[in-house]
Amino acid sequence: MRKTLSLVVLVIGTFLCGPAFPQDAYPSKPLRIIVPFAPGGGIDILGRTLGQKLSERWKQPVVIENRPGASGAIGFDLAAKAPPDGYSILMSVNTMIMLPSLGKKIPFDPIKDFAPVAPVAVGTMAFVVPPSLGVKTMPEFVALAKKEPGKLNYGSPGNGTPHHLSMELFKQRAGIDLTHIPYKGSDGMMTGILGGQIGAVFMPVHQALTNVQAGRLVMLSSSGTKRSNATPNVPSLGEAAGIRDIDVDIWFGVYLQAATPRDIVAKLNAEVNAILKSPDVVETLAKQGLQPTGGTPEDLAALTSSDLARWAKVIQDAHIKAD
Repeated sequence: MRKTLSLVVLVIGTFLCGPAFPQDAYPSKPLRIIVPFAPGGGIDILGRTLGQKLSERWKQPVVIENRPGASGAIGFDLAAKAPPDGYSILMSVNTMIMLPSLGKKIPFDPIKDFAPVAPVAVGTMAFVVPPSLGVKTMPEFVALAKKEPGKLNYGSPGNGTPHHLSMELFKQRAGIDLTHIPYKGSDGMMTGILGGQIGAVFMPVHQALTNVQAGRLVMLSSSGTKRSNATPNVPSLGEAAGIRDIDVDIWFGVYLQAATPRDIVAKLNAEVNAILKSPDVVETLAKQGLQPTGGTPEDLAALTSSDLARWAKVIQDAHIKAD
């Protein structure tokens, strides 16, 4: 009788403490990477590179789901409302933290609705001018702008784009007045700068290099606090303009839905960091003007929070509204 009672207690105890069999290890089924922009751009290439490597390492299919529209808000919102199980991965860009300050109502919160996983890469931009402007250095450009306030113009692919906000921050820090000419996309901006209709733009360095090397554009600086690996002979923005701690690089990060268990976040973080150290990945990203970064969830959380505040001030001070 005592043996029977002991057996019953053991069975009940096992039932109350949880299943006797281990749960499926993550990942145990196909995953998707949500890219909030159209195929072909730098963020799409990042997502596809990461997806291919995760599939190889985890032996699971990884589907790339492009969800363009509303400056990325459609894709960001999809990821924010995904199940918190780690199977819907967001490949994000810092546009996400600019949107809340641009006067549009967005259905997600970039801080509360996401679990940061890892910083992935930075994309350097080039500050370029047409040869017809007659300047070859940043001090010459600043001097010209100060001589004729508001007369010089600059272009961007549209109001509220990183190119636009970067130039507005530069204007504030350099103490110059430039007139903004927004285009409907990068193609129009490129036509404008090559034709001399606009006097300056920020554009991804890999898009600028061919025209710089051909003499059709003059690159005055790269966009970060340090010189770009793609243009080591060109000074950084702060170095060229004599401004400390100015950084307008575009950064990319991986996020999961906010309620995702920490062990899943940690596992994905370890995989992403390992992938970013692969020589072939470094080479692939370099061709797009991207430099892998990597780091902890805490690193991305800090970057998300600090840049949200930084760009909110730039947007407020410049009275910028998105198209």
